[in-house]
Amino acid sequence: MTIEKGSPYGAPGTLPADGVVVRSDESARQVVEAARRAGEPIPPLGLLGGDLWRTLGGHPGGGEERLRSGDAVTFPVDVGAVLIDGRLHWFVAHLMARNQWWTQAFVAMNAQWYERWNLGPRAHPNDGLLDTFDARLRPTELLKVRSRVRMGAHLPHPGIKERRTASIQVQFERPRDVVLDGTWAGRARNLSMRIEPDAMQVVV
Repeated sequence: MTIEKGSPYGAPGTLPADGVVVRSDESARQVVEAARRAGEPIPPLGLLGGDLWRTLGGHPGGGEERLRSGDAVTFPVDVGAVLIDGRLHWFVAHLMARNQWWTQAFVAMNAQWYERWNLGPRAHPNDGLLDTFDARLRPTELLKVRSRVRMGAHLPHPGIKERRTASIQVQFERPRDVVLDGTWAGRARNLSMRIEPDAMQVVV
């Protein structure tokens, strides 16, 4: 069951014996995608890095010992799914479809952070929603947004259309590179995406 507003999130719990330790969003996505394509449950993931890890309050330097200690915390987490050119892919933290300069960008966030940017300040990895942002910015506007995005103060903005949704379809005028959790997944003009609630358990 996805989290309700104001409810506590996460509970004490160590990484089980069949859990998989990953150090990046990219590695977590690979585990998720392999399980989904095989028709198998996603194994519990122990996070040691990445934007999802940071969103969940990851502790630098904790190492695998923390994941199997009394300090470990277990969280239910949603997973994003997207259809790109007829092939289904998954992502754990974020989807990016943008031009080279970020003046035109579509972003879907399941995590709050994108590298050093607080790109999805309201995004929650277990609310059953994707936080999407469709940005059309002039270069001068982009500079102002970049100066504020580290603190999550770039929203609201007239050039950024924000939507929180369980599913969405988008179409671009020209094909864009699509990047899932830091990994290039192809070029596309049309994307159809949805959230898979409570898709996995992660330990931080």
